[in-house]
Amino acid sequence: MQNPLNRNLFVIKEHVGLFKAANNYDVFDAQTGEVVLHCREERLGFFTKLLRFTDYKRMTPFHIDIRTPEGNQVLSVRRGSVLLRSHVTVKDSQDRHIGGFRQKLLSIGGAFRVMDQHDEELCLLKGTWTSWEFDFIAGETVLAKVRKKWSDLGREIFTTADNYVLEISETVPPDHPVRQLIMAAVFCIDMVLKE
Repeated sequence: MQNPLNRNLFVIKEHVGLFKAANNYDVFDAQTGEVVLHCREERLGFFTKLLRFTDYKRMTPFHIDIRTPEGNQVLSVRRGSVLLRSHVTVKDSQDRHIGGFRQKLLSIGGAFRVMDQHDEELCLLKGTWTSWEFDFIAGETVLAKVRKKWSDLGREIFTTADNYVLEISETVPPDHPVRQLIMAAVFCIDMVLKE
C-alpha cells in the first residue's frame, strides 16, 4: 500500500459543527478528490470540552489521531495545557516520538520551529500577519506551503471550520520524516494559531 503522505498536494477540510468541542478533519488528495486520511480528536476530557466554549480554548490540551480510511494509525499529535506558547509532540504509527513543534513567542503572523526526534530544528513554519499563508522553510528552501481555501460566505461567517491546501515540494523525498511533521503541523496551524 502506498504511503498517503507521499503525495504532494492535499486539501484539508475541517468538519463543520454547531457547538462542537472536538476538532475533526478529513484530508483529500487534491488531484483525485479521494479521502486519504481522517484526523480525529476523540480523547477529550470533560473539563477540556467545557473550556473549548470559553476564551481559554487556545490554552486547552489536544490529542489528534491521524489514520487512513481503513483505520490504520499514521500519526498522533499531542499538546498539553498552554500558558504562553505551545509545545507539540508528534508520534508515528508505532507510537515513537518523531519530532514536534515549538511555538515562537513573539512572532507576527505565527511561527513554529519544527523539531526532529533529537530536538534539532528541521525547518521553520512561518506565517504572514496579513493572510492565511504559511511556509515551511529550511534555510533558503521552501519545503511546503499551506494556504487557506476560502469557502462560501455563510460558512465563513457562521462557523469556525476552515479548509487548507497543503503543497509539499517535489524536492522533499518520499517517506522522509519531515513529510509527517509537515502534515501534523497543518492541524497545529488551525488549532494553535488560528482558533
